Amino acid sequence: MDMDVNMLFLTLLMCYNPYVFGLFEDINIEEDLSPDFDLDISPRRVPRQVKSMLTKETKPHIQELSVKTTIISRYAFTAVSCTMLNRHSAAAEGVFQFLIPKNAYVSNFTMIIGGRVYPSEVRPKEKKVKEGKGDEAKPKNKEKGEQSSEPEVEVFRMGASIPGRNRAMFMLTYEELLQRRLGRYEHVTSLRPLQLVSRLSVDVTIVDHSTITHLEVLPLRIGKSNTAVASGASAAKTPAKPALPVSTVIKQNKTFCRITFSPNIVQQAKITTSGMLGEFVVHYDVERELGIGDIQVLNGHFVHYFAPKDLPVVPKNVVFVIDTSASMLGTKIRQTKDALFTILRDLRPGDRFNFVSFSNRIKVWQPNRLVPVTPLNVRDAKKFIYMLQPTGGTDINGGIQTGSSLLSGYLNADPDANHHSVSLIIFLTDGRPTVGELQSPSILSNARTAVKEQFCVFTIGMGNDVDYRLLERMALENCGMMRRIHEDSDASTMLKGFYDEIGTPLLSDIRVNYTEDSVQYVTQHLFTNYFNGSEIVIAGKLTNQSADSLHVQVTASNSDKSIVLETDVALRQREVETERHVKEAAAGVGSGDTGAGTTGSVADDFVERVWGFLSVKEGLRSRLKSQTSRERDGYTQQATDLSLTYHFLTPLTSLVVEKPQVLADGTMAEDTPTPTPVTTETNKKAASANELSDETEGEEDTAQSLHLKKDQPGGQSSRITKTTADGDPHFVVEFPLSKLTVCFNINGEPGHILRMVSDHKHSGVTVNGKLIGAPAPAGSHKQQRTYFSTITIVVNRPKRSYIEVTPKKVILDGQDRLVLSCDTTVSVESGGLVVTIVGKSTVTVTIGGTIRFVILVHQYKNPAPYQRNHLGFYISNSKGLSHDCHGLLGQFLYEEVGLAELSGNATATGDHSTSLRSPILKVKGRSVPVVQKTRRIYSGRQSVDCWFARNNAAKLIDGQYEDYVVSHLFDTGDWPHGSNGA
Repeated sequence: MDMDVNMLFLTLLMCYNPYVFGLFEDINIEEDLSPDFDLDISPRRVPRQVKSMLTKETKPHIQELSVKTTIISRYAFTAVSCTMLNRHSAAAEGVFQFLIPKNAYVSNFTMIIGGRVYPSEVRPKEKKVKEGKGDEAKPKNKEKGEQSSEPEVEVFRMGASIPGRNRAMFMLTYEELLQRRLGRYEHVTSLRPLQLVSRLSVDVTIVDHSTITHLEVLPLRIGKSNTAVASGASAAKTPAKPALPVSTVIKQNKTFCRITFSPNIVQQAKITTSGMLGEFVVHYDVERELGIGDIQVLNGHFVHYFAPKDLPVVPKNVVFVIDTSASMLGTKIRQTKDALFTILRDLRPGDRFNFVSFSNRIKVWQPNRLVPVTPLNVRDAKKFIYMLQPTGGTDINGGIQTGSSLLSGYLNADPDANHHSVSLIIFLTDGRPTVGELQSPSILSNARTAVKEQFCVFTIGMGNDVDYRLLERMALENCGMMRRIHEDSDASTMLKGFYDEIGTPLLSDIRVNYTEDSVQYVTQHLFTNYFNGSEIVIAGKLTNQSADSLHVQVTASNSDKSIVLETDVALRQREVETERHVKEAAAGVGSGDTGAGTTGSVADDFVERVWGFLSVKEGLRSRLKSQTSRERDGYTQQATDLSLTYHFLTPLTSLVVEKPQVLADGTMAEDTPTPTPVTTETNKKAASANELSDETEGEEDTAQSLHLKKDQPGGQSSRITKTTADGDPHFVVEFPLSKLTVCFNINGEPGHILRMVSDHKHSGVTVNGKLIGAPAPAGSHKQQRTYFSTITIVVNRPKRSYIEVTPKKVILDGQDRLVLSCDTTVSVESGGLVVTIVGKSTVTVTIGGTIRFVILVHQYKNPAPYQRNHLGFYISNSKGLSHDCHGLLGQFLYEEVGLAELSGNATATGDHSTSLRSPILKVKGRSVPVVQKTRRIYSGRQSVDCWFARNNAAKLIDGQYEDYVVSHLFDTGDWPHGSNGA
C-alpha cells in the first residue's frame, strides 16, 4: 500500500478536543433547546422535564455524539465520535456502545481520557483451547434489551473510568461495501445512546461516479416490525412518501448528496426519553451503464460494478423445503404460510416448482416432479400449504436430501430443456437437527453429494435456536446465501423480501475475464446467477499501471441464448475520472461546505480498500468452505494478513487497546494504563462470513474482539506537550529532561511572520506564523495585542507539500490542492502527510508518523474589540525533528536548562539588612533572569506553572526577536546566526 493505514486512522482519531483537557463545567441545557419546537404540551414544561432527567443521571452524560459517513462509489467510511462528561468528583465508569452493520469492519478505535490518547492496534487473534463442550467456551454474545432483536448489527462496547469532573472521548471508525438489494443501496446508522444527548448529529455524504437516480431518507426505524418491513419490502410498494425524520436536511446535485440529521435534545425527547432513537436509514441508487458496467481505476487497482438491466427474466425451477417441526407452531408457521401464499402469486408462467415439508416425516406435495405455474397448480399448492401442521422433530438432512432429489431428477430427465433456466432450493428451518442425521459435517457432505453443483441452495433461519453455522456453510458450499430472521420479527415480510431478491434471475453462469497478464489477485469473477436488483462487484490489481487499456469480457446465459459483452477500457481516462470524483468526496464539492466529505487520505485509496475488503470477505468464505486443514490454514493466513494490512477487525484479528488507571480520589495515575479484558458483543447471529470459525479450534463466534494491551514495548499513551505558542502570543516551552517549563512573550508587529520551527535541511519541516493586530483592552499596559492569524507548515520530504491554516480554513497543496473548512471534522492524507480537523476545535498535522503539530482554532461568535479569531500552535510529537532544529520553539526541543539564584546588592531596612536573590535560568551558558508565573493553555482549560523570561525573551532565545522575522509565509531559510553569548 502507498500509505500506512494504521497511521492514517490513528492520526484521524488522535486529534484531541478541548473538552478532553478541560475541567468540569456545567452543561448549558438551554443552548440545546430550540425555541421553535412543535409539541402538544406546554413548551416550557418540556425543557424542565428534560433538565430534570439530565440532572438525575448518575452515569457520565454524553455531551456529543457525532456520526459522519462518506460513501464513495458504494464504499462507506464511518467515523463515530462520542464525548462523555463525568460531572461528579469521584471517578465514574463511562461505557461507549455503538451498533455497527454486521458486514462492516472496524478499522480503528481510540480513547482520549484526561488529556491522554489511548490508540488501538490490530493484531492476529490468538487461538484458544476449548475446555469442555456446549456453551462453556463460547462468549456471551447477546445484548440485553431491544438490541438483541436486531439481525443486521453487532455491538461494539468499551468501558473506561473517567476521572472526576473530567471528560472522555471515544472514537470509532468502520468501513463497509454497501450491497445492492431490490434495486437500491441501504445505509443504516444505529442511534441508541441510551440517554438524551446534548449535541447529536448524523452526516451522510454520497459521492458517486454515476448519476444518483433515487434518494430516500426513511422515518426512523424503531422496534422490530419497522426493521423487518424496511428490510424486506420494496420501496416501490410504499403507498406514500414518508416524512423525513425531524431536523433532516438534504442537499443534492447530480452525483453528490449530503444528508444531515441533528435533533436537539427536546426533539430527541419527543421521539423517546430512553435514548433508543432507532435507525437512520438512507436508500439510494445510481444510473447503470450499459454493456460491461462501470470500472473505476485508482493507484494500480480497479473495481468493476456490473448490474445489467432491461433483460428478459430467466425461468426458474424452485423447490421450497419447509420445516414443520413442533417448534414452528404458532406465529412462525402462520407467517411462513402468509409469505408462501404471496410468493405463489408472484411465480411466473415459465417457472416450475414444488414443495417439501419436513419434521419427523418428509412430505412432498407433487412426488417425483416439478410442476408448471398454472391456476390449478397454484390453487392446489395453496391447499397443501394451508394444511401444514407443525409436529415432531427436525430432520434437516432428510429435508435437504428430498428436495435435492426432486430437483436433480427433474433436471436430469431433460437436460437440454433446462439449459436456459435457473434452479434453486429455498430451505427454511427454525431449529437444529433432532431427527435422522445429527452431525453437521455429515449433513453438509450429504448435501454436496446430492446437489452435485447442479443448482444453488438458499437457506433461511428463523429465531434464536438455529445452527446458523450449518445453514451458512450449506449455502456457501452450494452457491447460495443465507438469511436470518430474528425471533419475533415480521417473518412474513422478511421471507417475501428474501424471495424478491432471488426470485427474478436475469443471467446465469456469469464469467468476467480481463486481459491475460494485465491483472492479478482478482476477487471472485465467476458467478452462478445474477438476480434483478442486485450487483456484481469485482476488484483486483493492475500488473502494469502504465498500460493504456484493459480488455474486459463478460459471458453469461439468459432466458434463450448466450450473451457475450466485451470492450476495451481506457485506463488513463478512467483513472482521471475516478480521481475527479474522489476529490469531490474529499472536498465535499456540491455540499456548499468544503470539507464535508470523508478523509481525503482514505478516499485516495478507496479502490484499493474495496479490493482489500472483498478479498478478506472472500478469504473468510473460502476458509469456511475448505475441506482440509491445510486448505483452511492457507485461507486463514491469507485473510489474516489482509486484515492486518488494512487494519480491519475481523474474526481472525483482535483490537488491542490500553485503559487508563484512575486513582481512588478520582484523578488519573501517571502513565500507568491498566490492562483489563474486554470483548465486543454480537447479537447472537453466528451467521455471516464476518464471524465464522471452526468449532474444533475453539475460536470465538464473535465477529470482532477487543482486548487491552499488556506489556507492550512503547505502548504508553500519547500525550500533548506543553510546548506551545498561543494567545497574545504567549510561548511556553517544556524541558522534559530538566523537569522545567519556561514561558515568554513576543511583542511583535502586525504583519510580521515569525519562524516557529526551522528544520528544513534535516527533517524537511518548517513552521511559520503570521501576526494580526487588535486594540488592547481597557486598562492594559499594552498599546495593542497580536495573535497568530495564519500558520504555515512546509514539508519537503518525501514530497514537497504546503499547509496553510487560518481560523476558517486549511489549504493543503501537495499532490493535489485541497481546501478544507475548519468547521467540519475531516482527515486528509497526501504523500505521507496527514491533516486532521476536528470542527471548530483543532487542526492536527502529522508528518511521517514522527512529527505532530496541533493547531487550536479560536473563533468568537461575538468578539470584543480586542478579540480576533486566531490560532494556537502546539508541538505534540517532535521525535522526527533533528537536534539542529531551530526557530522560536524548535531551538529548545533538545536542550537542558538549569535554575539558580543570583545574589543582588544588600539593602537596609531598619535594623536589618537583606540580600536580594532573584532566580536565573541557565540556557546554553547564558544567564536569563526569570520570575515565576502561571500560564493558561488549551483555551484556558489547563494551568501551567512556568519561569517567565522578560523583554521579548532576551538571552533566552538565540539572537534577537528580529532574527525570527521572515519575508513570507513559506520562507524556509536557515537560521543565519550562531548562539547569543551569555
